[in-house]
Amino acid sequence: MLDLLVVGGGYVGLSVAVAIKQAAPHMAIEVVEAAPAEVWKKDVRASAIIAAATKMLEIFGVWDEIEPDAQPINRMIVTDSKASDPVRPVFLTFDGEVEEGRPFAHMIPNVSMVAALRNACERLGVPIRHGVRATGFRDTGPSAELTLSDGSVIASRLVVACDGVRSKLRDLAGIKTVSWDYGQSGIVTTVEHERPHEGMAEEHFLPAGPFAILPLKGNRSSLVWTERTADADRMVAADDLMFEAELERRFGHKLGQIRASEDRRAYPLGLTLARAFVAPRLALAGDAAHGIHPISGQGLNLGFKDVAALAETIVDADRLGLDIGSMNVLERYQIWRRFDTFRMGVTTDVLNRLFSNDITPVRVMRDFGLGVVDRMPRLKNFFIREAAGTSNAGAPKLLAGYPI
Repeated sequence: MLDLLVVGGGYVGLSVAVAIKQAAPHMAIEVVEAAPAEVWKKDVRASAIIAAATKMLEIFGVWDEIEPDAQPINRMIVTDSKASDPVRPVFLTFDGEVEEGRPFAHMIPNVSMVAALRNACERLGVPIRHGVRATGFRDTGPSAELTLSDGSVIASRLVVACDGVRSKLRDLAGIKTVSWDYGQSGIVTTVEHERPHEGMAEEHFLPAGPFAILPLKGNRSSLVWTERTADADRMVAADDLMFEAELERRFGHKLGQIRASEDRRAYPLGLTLARAFVAPRLALAGDAAHGIHPISGQGLNLGFKDVAALAETIVDADRLGLDIGSMNVLERYQIWRRFDTFRMGVTTDVLNRLFSNDITPVRVMRDFGLGVVDRMPRLKNFFIREAAGTSNAGAPKLLAGYPI
């Protein structure tokens, strides 16, 4: 029987396995992943990783492997305009450093992060099974039994669901969600440009939704471009000339000539919050517990916060000789994470509704508010530390840079 079975082999699932195995080497841990073995190498996306998460990756011993591909975000600007406006006034600016030599976030290619975490699993002796998905879940009392698509059954003291926003395991366990669709999709692609970005990120609030330009290594940037779903589908299906013309209207000419990657995809956007983060012998983490709008860039980082809190909860309980799959133990994790997740879900929902429109009185009020924040250094510093995850005295040890 396993001590811990992680369902989902993305960065959250792999991080759960690494965090717990590193702190408790005696535990028998396994990861199962529905996708074939090499699929993760085809992911062309990049993610914004906050300062607190980089501290955790340092504790894992993987940051040195990731850092050569990581682009620090040195500065961020926020504008509010229409795509057709000839001038886009900057209403808010953030300097990127939260500690000496540590920017508030890095942009990291997903393949680099997953590769480093997979290597860590291999070093720690955590096996990863590919091409199998959960088809059944049963709490037997002393353990959980997970039935897989290949017909095998695995018993484990605790199962952690990290299998995405449409989590099959969450459904099998009977955990309900609160969710709604925004009628928007996020177009994700990479852009090459003539001039260097100098580590600056930009968030343009446009009537259809935010248009985020996030710096990558070299003269490249990652885009998260929000449009109404029908428009997003039309743009992704358009030929390169049409797509780049629409892109140029929003991107502008500040970085010279641009060229978009041929690999562009649109992802539907919505809010999904699990009504419970735990059940007997089961814990949810990452998108299986929460899916939020990308307007704040905090989706993946919420998952890393789950990892740190869950790992500390499990390891502490194991050291005390407690049953790591019992509800008494798992309730600590749920209390730790539910309020922060709910708060972030509400915040992103309100921000999206506030900024994804062109109602003149609303626009005037929000621009006034951004301008006020920009003139208050202490308030700006508070917001940037909140975004970086370095302001919470009650944060899990891994996010503060300490081993469990």
